[in-house]
Amino acid sequence: MTRPTVRVAFCADCGYEGQAAELARALFVEFGHRIAEVRLIPWDDASFDVSVGDELVHSMERDGGMPEAGVVIERVRAVLDTAPKEA
Repeated sequence: MTRPTVRVAFCADCGYEGQAAELARALFVEFGHRIAEVRLIPWDDASFDVSVGDELVHSMERDGGMPEAGVVIERVRAVLDTAPKEA
């Protein structure tokens, strides 16, 4: 399996840098070599969205608020566990 990138797009104007950095650290601790990178993307519009590859696993707008790290970890795990394996 190709290791995916996890993207965390966060509202820089809202001061979400700390939450984004804490989530990135939690993802690295949990998944280590199973992910290629965690990319932090300063954004706007009061957003905090987390994607694994092309799959959105958390959206502040859709899911109603800032995510708990444990919830995001479980959603990332679900994506990683269902990804096709390379031969």
